[in-house]
Amino acid sequence: MNALNKVTKTTCPYCGVGCGVEATVHDNGEVTVKGDKSHPSNFGRLCSKGSALGDTVSSDNRLLYPQINGQRVGWDTALDTISQKLSDIVEEHGPDAVAFYVSGQLLTEDYYVANKLMKGFIGSANIDTNSRLCMSSAVAGYKRAFGVDAVPCNYEDLEQADLIVIEGSNTAWCHPVVFQRIVKAKQERPELKVVVIDPRKTATCDIADIHLPLRSGTDTTLFNGLLHYLAENDVIDHDFVSAHTDGFEAATTAAKQQTLSVVAEQCDLTEADVLAFYKLFADTEKVVTLYSQGVNQSSSGTDNSNSIINCHLATGRIGKPAMGPFSITGQPNAMGGREVGGLANQLAAHMDIHNPQHHDIVSRFWKTDNLATEQGAKAVDLFRDVESGKIKAVWVMATNPVVSLPDADQVKNALEKCELVIVSDCEANTDTTEHADVLLPAQGWSEKDGTVTNSERRISHQRGFLTPVGEAKADWWIISEVAKRMGFAEAFPYQSAVEVFREHAALSAFENEGQRDFDIGLMADISEQDYEQLEPIQWPVNAENPNGKQRLFEDKRYFTDNGRAKFIAIEPHLPLNQVSTEYPLVLNTGRIRDQWHTMTRTARSSKLNAHLPEPFVEVSDDDIARYQLEEGGLALVQSAWGSVIVRVQQSESVKSGNIFISMHWNAQYASLARVDAAVNPAVDPISGQPESKHTPVNIKAYQPEWYGFVLSHQPLNLNECDYWTKIKGQQFWRYEIAGEQALDSYDDWVKQLTDVSGDWLVFEDASANRYRAALIVDNKIELVAMFGPDHDLPSRSWLSQLFSEPELNDEMRNALLAGRPGAGLPDVGPIVCACFGVGENTIKDAISCGKAKSVDDLGQQLKAGTNCGSCIPELKKLLQSA
Repeated sequence: MNALNKVTKTTCPYCGVGCGVEATVHDNGEVTVKGDKSHPSNFGRLCSKGSALGDTVSSDNRLLYPQINGQRVGWDTALDTISQKLSDIVEEHGPDAVAFYVSGQLLTEDYYVANKLMKGFIGSANIDTNSRLCMSSAVAGYKRAFGVDAVPCNYEDLEQADLIVIEGSNTAWCHPVVFQRIVKAKQERPELKVVVIDPRKTATCDIADIHLPLRSGTDTTLFNGLLHYLAENDVIDHDFVSAHTDGFEAATTAAKQQTLSVVAEQCDLTEADVLAFYKLFADTEKVVTLYSQGVNQSSSGTDNSNSIINCHLATGRIGKPAMGPFSITGQPNAMGGREVGGLANQLAAHMDIHNPQHHDIVSRFWKTDNLATEQGAKAVDLFRDVESGKIKAVWVMATNPVVSLPDADQVKNALEKCELVIVSDCEANTDTTEHADVLLPAQGWSEKDGTVTNSERRISHQRGFLTPVGEAKADWWIISEVAKRMGFAEAFPYQSAVEVFREHAALSAFENEGQRDFDIGLMADISEQDYEQLEPIQWPVNAENPNGKQRLFEDKRYFTDNGRAKFIAIEPHLPLNQVSTEYPLVLNTGRIRDQWHTMTRTARSSKLNAHLPEPFVEVSDDDIARYQLEEGGLALVQSAWGSVIVRVQQSESVKSGNIFISMHWNAQYASLARVDAAVNPAVDPISGQPESKHTPVNIKAYQPEWYGFVLSHQPLNLNECDYWTKIKGQQFWRYEIAGEQALDSYDDWVKQLTDVSGDWLVFEDASANRYRAALIVDNKIELVAMFGPDHDLPSRSWLSQLFSEPELNDEMRNALLAGRPGAGLPDVGPIVCACFGVGENTIKDAISCGKAKSVDDLGQQLKAGTNCGSCIPELKKLLQSA
């Protein structure tokens, strides 16, 4: 591999949009990426994260070799140890004493082999995935309605619709390329209407004709009310309902209580806004409802999903162009994991674990008499079982549950107690690898080869283009080698990813005869060359659909016992844990624009770190005053499960009584910012998906004795500070710090941070408790540190610019001592456009001098907003405020 200057077509490893990427390795080893214009998911567009993929493929912090108890070992030793210990535990305690926790970051081939080993040969269904945390409620909703987990829509439906209802999704930040496709469609057809349903006013609301900031946890009330409105006003496709569905009367009867006034009161909306939405939905035939984590991550997640589907079934708006309920997935291969049975309550190829016929089919295909018959423990329960000792060995693959699962400290405690913890990862140091007995180096995105399936059922090839570092191996190979050593060699003979894919495809078609939705049997004999050249294609791919299929249910036939879709009668329930005097606020969690999951990949990129470089909490003006917080100060947020310390950010996005904290920060980058340690572990009783959008919390100001920050060319260890965060910048590391005990001497403390020799510039005002220092080496800045009694400290943005200066002049030196930029040192301000590094002050200057009066003007002058477009809502805000 490492073919210099060769362009490799591959697939982005981030969200479920599934964008095509072209990667090039240059003579100097640099990797550059651009969007693949031929890929039907993105047509050349990439978001800020995808555009920065080239920054993330370094070998820094890579797990290079197998380790046992922190000591390097050979692969044979590691694999023999794992297989022997797993076999011993199964023999002594039974198969349910073993569990796998896998990931939507795995390729389909990896997923398939892991599921086969656990369910088919170890004999337990204790394999679950981090996709449980993001889309399992959507899966359960689809299965209740259609009999199968089948997403009926595609991205073209969004572009052709006349109304798009975006519910529980900040699409602009979480699925930016899909959002830009919607933006373009709205520009070309202004008659396209967009309704955004979200407690927060997010960047997605930038294109909304109506924004409904409903009360957290009242989604089913809103859509039950819509179903009632449709029935009351006879906006029903009676022929479709009569011929192709069951349960309509029960569903509408259950919805009768949700009248317009009741909905408005319970959802904390005005009747006028609710009625406007209901009329728009009723009067528009081509409607797509696009929904994501705000719907799914709820103790009523499955009901939320079915309340949406009910409205599409009632109006017959499904299985047709530009219509349907469209769940968009969070991870690149969440859909692939669903296909191979990666969830604890599934068998492979969309078959059901409790269906005797399906059990027989999979048993005979895999040639096993040990296939699991009962569903295993779902994610939250799985780690509870680990803590209790019921599960004695857990193998974590390509995910970081100590950060990402709710009640995350419980997960950490569980791993500390567990008899055997195996972790396969490409990263050496994560919150989860710290607890591993055995570490296995897996290949990273740029190295591994296989397939992924995106949110519209499109299978794409993810191709490696770099030689694996160290002794990193493909996940399917690692799992297969363990399986062989456990005595299952005949069932795991794979020598390449294509061999796994062929078997996966063959199982999908085995005794199918049109009875199961997932069928890619036409690829069961795919050649190695055709696999290598595989073009993106939407399943099913079979004799009936040799070129794939754009949308499902066009024939109005569903995969239920009688071929009819099912309405589900919904009784709305509020979240399981409500606010109280002790915990009066609702915590909502989610993604930010430029980071991904637990930051193990994106935090490698200084571009992506520049936009929001510190963990923060969004708080309304009212609550800042009520809880005596300060904009820019620190706050302690506590729940019944845990706490975080984060920077206060005044925000118009959240309503009073609600706060928002991003999910990404971990113990590698911050002292106390793992928000999922504080998140409510309640789950949906059907899907098992956690309630990540509604945790009762309190908030109060965190008031240390001193505040400070350090920018350093070399990484430092500041973990002894009571509060610290770190992030990688361009040629520097940025540390935000604070302490509860006064320092005897700022000067002594700072100068012991580094043993690099150079010239120190120091300013100290003891009476004001303010200190500024900079270390200059060869007339370049090596380190700068600034301290004070409060958070009112000099701007970091202009100081960070100095690290790129080839040498410091007198004006720069004076500015360092003064703590503010001189006339010749413009401060670009906080980064707004990550793609081109354009700061807020630069944008404001262009606006104030009259040169930029529109987003297009800013794009022409500064390039801001001209790549992924994710910053356009922020550009508009700056234009409006000016």
